[in-house]
Amino acid sequence: MRSIYFILLCLLTTSLPKQLFAQTSQYDTLRVEAFITPEGDTIPQSWLPTVMVSAVQTQALKNYWNNWTRLRNAVYVTYPYARTASKVIQSVNAQLANVQDEKIRKQIIKSREKELKRDFADKVTNLSVYQGKVLMKLINRETGNNCYQLVKEYKGGFNAGIWQTVAFVFGSSLKQPYNPNGEDHEIEKLVIEVQKIYGAKG
Repeated sequence: MRSIYFILLCLLTTSLPKQLFAQTSQYDTLRVEAFITPEGDTIPQSWLPTVMVSAVQTQALKNYWNNWTRLRNAVYVTYPYARTASKVIQSVNAQLANVQDEKIRKQIIKSREKELKRDFADKVTNLSVYQGKVLMKLINRETGNNCYQLVKEYKGGFNAGIWQTVAFVFGSSLKQPYNPNGEDHEIEKLVIEVQKIYGAKG
């Protein structure tokens, strides 16, 4: 019996005038902007009004962004020097690879040292103490050795000890490690950012 009622209902609704089910008015149509795709499709589009969102910044958040901005600036300034230092060290190592004579080795090191002083002495000496700390970490990153090891290898243990003492006076250390997955994670992210911008490879 129910199936008969259902069939009758379907017949009645299909035979009734469509006007009973589709009453239209001027408010049924919304005009919107549209754009046509290269394939010829028309796609509607609309624009949401701009919403301004503001909030009071906490002192902790201000400190975080101030420290982050300072670190970012330091990385951007010093990373090119670290890259150059890495290239020079690779070049010096290649020159010294088959040289056994200590006098010739010292001459090679001294000549490259003069080049570095000529090209970078003024720039590096103008760095702040904070930027110097960041530079030492980046040199470690690029060369795989901390600055103490590099000075000791090329200038001897005595010079390395003197410069380590100087660094200590300024609240730093030539033996700074580089830990990209730990305390230096923010520096690593900024280096990757610099590399993407300038197309440099790590």
